[in-house]
This record gives sequence, structure tokens and C-alpha cells, in this order.
Amino acid sequence: MTVKENVLLFLENNKGKFISGNLLANKLDVSRNAIWKAINSLREEGYEIDSVKNKGYCLLEENFILSKQSIGRYLNTYNLDIEVNKTLDSTNDFLKKYAKKNSKEGKIIIAEEQTQGKGRLGKSFYSPANSGIYLSILLKPNLHASQALYITTCAAVAVSKAIDKISGENSQIKWVNDIFLNNKKVCGILTEASFDLEGGSMDYAILGIGLNLTRPSDDFPEDIRDIAGYIFHNDNLPKDYKNKVIAEIINNFFEYYPTIENKEFLKDYKKRSLILNKPIYIFRGAKTEEATALDIDNEFRLKVLKKNGEIEYLSSGEVSIRKK
Repeated sequence: MTVKENVLLFLENNKGKFISGNLLANKLDVSRNAIWKAINSLREEGYEIDSVKNKGYCLLEENFILSKQSIGRYLNTYNLDIEVNKTLDSTNDFLKKYAKKNSKEGKIIIAEEQTQGKGRLGKSFYSPANSGIYLSILLKPNLHASQALYITTCAAVAVSKAIDKISGENSQIKWVNDIFLNNKKVCGILTEASFDLEGGSMDYAILGIGLNLTRPSDDFPEDIRDIAGYIFHNDNLPKDYKNKVIAEIINNFFEYYPTIENKEFLKDYKKRSLILNKPIYIFRGAKTEEATALDIDNEFRLKVLKKNGEIEYLSSGEVSIRKK
């Protein structure tokens, strides 16, 4: 880590307490001037750091800025390489560069804004600054191409549980990859993967998660305004909610991930379903069909009853609730 990152880590771990510049310099084996430069750089990034002669530096307790150090304070999972950015075109595309260089599993890219956010089926994902969080995780699972849905559905449970814990609300999962709160979409999940074409094994997967934390300052674009929602209200934000939500998602996901093939999260996925036992629309290109969502099977396919009485299992596609 850089001097600045180490200084921030010390301040985060002692938030609200003064640490002398001399102690920091000795701990990090650098000069007092290097500490001073690091403090000034952190202040320029928005960190509220108090300084008092003969006492040192203090990161104010109400200072909650998204950072890997702050996220790390809440993590149960270690050996992760987390990188936080203000703006990226797409966290998934950015992480692909690491994946192609044979980087280790567990690289996590986070951005507070995406200029070219990606959704499923080639759609864009609205990713404005200051109201959302967008992250991608590099994975190298021992899974076959036919098991790719395990990653998306595992992530959906991890996100839903994290939202519920931090917000106190009850979110639901719309098959296969959307999280809803109060009948509004607050999170989308996109898993992209590289496969061995001959054997079907997965070389790597990139799990992308986009969350609408608060209402955008300019509201949502008109074309998604009826469906898009947000998790927190600006007048009642939990302390350090950004870092806590991200850490909780990571904790939940990596609790399941080592044994993902056992699908221990399937029961919770079904329990949190928004569409089971409800009338739905199935969208296939320009064609729309009416059906009823009956179940989610052991391979996370959606079992539906079509109007003609035929049972079908969907492994991909788009569905929505059909109002009676």
C-alpha cells in the first residue's frame, strides 16, 4: 500500500482519536513530511481530518467516505484486492482487463459512477454519480457453463440480505437477477464469463452489481422512472451506509461461494422471490406470452404454466409481473 493508504488505514482504525505525526512516521518508516503530504492529499479527497499541535491528526467520526479501508473495517472475508474509483465507463469492462492478465480471484472494482454501465440483454444501466454504487468481482469458479446461473442467483441472495440488514426493509428477487424494494427495482446483476468452448469449463466470471442507494439529484430518466427505485431516503441515511452495504454484500456472497455448487442459497432465493405463484409476462424478442410462475428448480430455471396448459422451464429471458 502507498503511504497515503497506510495513513488512512491508521486513521480509520482510530477514528475519533488523535494519532501523532511522529507515531505515524515511525510506524510506516517514512518522514514526517511524507505524513503531512499524505494528510493533505486525503483532505483534498474530502476526508475531514482535524490536526492539533502536540496531539496529531484525527479523522472525524462522522466522516464517511467510500474507501477500501472503510469497507475493510466491516469485512469478514480477507485476501481480497479492492479498488475504489470515482468514475469508470464500466466496472465489468474495467475488470476484464485484469482477468485477461490472469489476475487472481477476488479482485473487486468499485465505482461511484459509470458512464457506460451495462445491463442484461445488451441494455444500458443508469449509473449516475452520488446516488449509486457499482461493483464487479473477478471469480474463477470450478463451474461448467451450464451452471453460470449459480453465480447470479447467489449474488442476488447476497445483495437482498445486505439491503435488508442495512435498511431494515424487506427486498425481493425478480428472477433472475433484479432486486426489488417496494415494487421498484433497486439493483441489477450482470454476470459475464469466459468459457472453454471444448469442455465447457469456466475460465473466469465477472460478477457485476449495480445498486441505486438514493434518489438521483435529477431523478431517473423518464423511460425507467416508473420501475426504478432506491434503497435509502436522504433524510434518514444510516451511518456509513455505502461502505456497510458493499461489505455486507461481499461477506454474504463469499459465505456461499466456496461451496457454490451445493446451492445452499436456493431455499433463500425462492423465499425472497417476487414472482412465484403470480401471473407473469414472458418476453422473447418482439413476442410476449402470458403465464404463471410456479417454481424455481434446482438449476434455477423458472417453471411456468402457459395459457395453453403447457409447462416450460426457462433458463434465460425476461419476465415481469402481469397485473390482473
